[in-house]
Amino acid sequence: MKLYSLSVLYKGDAKVVLLKAAHDVSSFSFFQRSSVQEFMTFTSQLIVERSSKGTRASVKEQDYLCHVYVRNDSLAGVVIADNEYPSRVAFTLLEKVLDEFSKQVDRIDWPVGSPATINYTALEGHLSRYQNPREADPMTKVQAELDETKIILARKQNSCCAIM
Repeated sequence: MKLYSLSVLYKGDAKVVLLKAAHDVSSFSFFQRSSVQEFMTFTSQLIVERSSKGTRASVKEQDYLCHVYVRNDSLAGVVIADNEYPSRVAFTLLEKVLDEFSKQVDRIDWPVGSPATINYTALEGHLSRYQNPREADPMTKVQAELDETKIILARKQNSCCAIM
């Protein structure tokens, strides 16, 4: 499971504005990294442009799954991940980031902002923390522990039955 990109955008009437983005392109070769990052930025803007306000969606693009959430106040978030990354965790991350962003950045800055002018530094930390959804998301952690418990109990049951 891998998260590649986390972006915050503004869906204006005329265009979509990228406000802030964090990328993890370390798994790509050095020569591909800038192209991959440009592709992710372009894809994020395109998906937000084509999404209605107040919607959430997951869109498959090549080998990636793009999760988008556009709020009614025109603030939008996009997570680009591999196909294995849990959708529920991606949308939880988007909701958390957009809530945090809207509290820290004045609404009047959204339509005219850019990554250079917006003062919001938490994206890199969120992208890093959510690389492992099991550690970042409490519900995923509980589900994984439950699955492990089931496996252990099944093994014990099989070994007890084999003895009899």
